[in-house]
This record gives sequence, C-alpha cells and structure tokens, in this order.
Amino acid sequence: MKYTPATPTSTTGKLAARARSGKVVARKSVPPGEIRIIGGQYKRTRLPVPDKPGLRPTPDRVRETVFNWLGQDLTGWRCMDVFAGTGALGFEAASRGAAEVLLCEQDATLVARLHALQLKLQADMVRVERGDGIALLRRQSPGSLQLVFLDPPFDSPLFEGALKAAAQAVSDPGYVYLEAPKPWDDEALSAYGLKVHRSGKAGAVHFHLLVRNSASA
Repeated sequence: MKYTPATPTSTTGKLAARARSGKVVARKSVPPGEIRIIGGQYKRTRLPVPDKPGLRPTPDRVRETVFNWLGQDLTGWRCMDVFAGTGALGFEAASRGAAEVLLCEQDATLVARLHALQLKLQADMVRVERGDGIALLRRQSPGSLQLVFLDPPFDSPLFEGALKAAAQAVSDPGYVYLEAPKPWDDEALSAYGLKVHRSGKAGAVHFHLLVRNSASA
C-alpha cells in the first residue's frame, strides 16, 4: 500500500514528522529475544533473536523510520541484505512489495532460521544464501539493486569494503542503508561515490540512508 503522510495537525502526522526528521518514535515493546516485522503484508510477524555474540538486530522504531523515508511501497525493487542476521531488514522490504530480496549470512544457525521463516511466510521473492556478503555483493551487476542494507558487526573492519561494493551495485536513483557506531558524513562517503540522503540516531546506533553522488561517480 502506498504510504501517504498524515496531516501535520494530527497525532499520527506529528509522529510521521518526527520519523522523517530522524528522531525515532517509541513503540510498544515486544518480549526480550524477539523483534517483529512492523509493516506490509507480513506485519506483526515475530522474529526470534537468538543469543549470539555480535547479533544486533535493527530495532522496530529504527526500521519504521527508515521505511517512512523510503515511502513504504517498494513494489518491483531488487534488494540485498548483506549482513542479514535475523533478516529483519530484508523481510521488511519483502513485506512492502519488493520483487527480489537476497539475504546473505555466514552463521549456519541463522541461515537455517532465515530459510524456515521464508518457508513459513511463503515469501517466494526472498532468497537466502550462506557466505561472504560483501563478496556476493561484488558479484551483483552494476546498478542492478534499488536498495542495499549494510549492518556489519560494529567492531569489524568491513565498513569500507561494504560501502565500496554497495556503491557499485546500487542503481541511480537507489539507496544504501548504513547502520554504524559513528556518523558518516558526505566528506567520508565521497570516496565511495555516495552521500547522505537522511540520517538519524537511536542510542549508540547511527543510521543513514545514502544515495549515489552522481557528480563524483
């Protein structure tokens, strides 16, 4: 369903305005060890979060903000979640009409959970692969993806390689979602041919929606 912003005089409009500004909006909590899909055809589907070192799924309220930025309707988009983990970001995209969603994850247990969820939801547009997400991203045809999700482990050296590969794979127009322990600005991103479209902060997490910088590309 196409996202239509509410009027700014309503309570919903005020929440939407806060979301567009990058300020996260508090939502009803779910039990520890679970997150949920927050929009689209799979709305309210719960995703278990196993206790694994470094596993840090994107919170509901951050995903709500990001998909408000994207406009909610992803009909026909080709998307890739490079560090899938629980698959929350990729399944949110599938829930909103994406035509193809590639989830990549290295952990065998998490891959099995992603396969199980894909079968449970009968989400034929979702494909799950186990392996090196950046290597798989590099193999995508240039400009073939409309949306790339990058949420690498915060203590890893993978950010630069992931950004470089994403900048080649994403279309123009198209988006790269980046979650990081620090903010990335246009100066830092210029080396990869990207720039900040929207950004926000939730606790210690900085989240960004990036676009191709056609001038530098």
